[in-house]
Amino acid sequence: MQSDASSVEEYLASLPDDRREAISAVRDVVNANLPEGYRESMAFGMIGWGIPLEDYPDTYNGQPLGIAALASQKNHMAIYLMGLYASEPEEAWFREEYAERGLKLDMGKSCVRFKRLDQVPLDVIGAVIAKIPPDLYIERYEASRAMTKTGK
Repeated sequence: MQSDASSVEEYLASLPDDRREAISAVRDVVNANLPEGYRESMAFGMIGWGIPLEDYPDTYNGQPLGIAALASQKNHMAIYLMGLYASEPEEAWFREEYAERGLKLDMGKSCVRFKRLDQVPLDVIGAVIAKIPPDLYIERYEASRAMTKTGK
């Protein structure tokens, strides 16, 4: 479900109270742990965080290189952790951290779905955001693009 909101504040205001509370809590954790060099904005109808084009313009789609996004979907809420998707060791760590807390992880390739805030370990979300500074993310992105171009 994409939003037509032009600002994060407008997006949050459009949500029902329970969703606004959960999305705001996750957003606060992301912002508190976001390495310098990323910027929050609306992206693809969601709250997104990425490397601004003026800092890294060489993206495949002409959009800021997104590290994470947060959305209220029709049947769930989701945080999209694109930086996690690119790293098998960090994904394994993330899954272990979820399991250690006794929480059921509902995860696709990069999205972690949840229906209630208590299904999300905020400390783990903060830690995974903090683990990937922009220079490391750019390095991984460029390596993945090189693999795509060579077919390896």
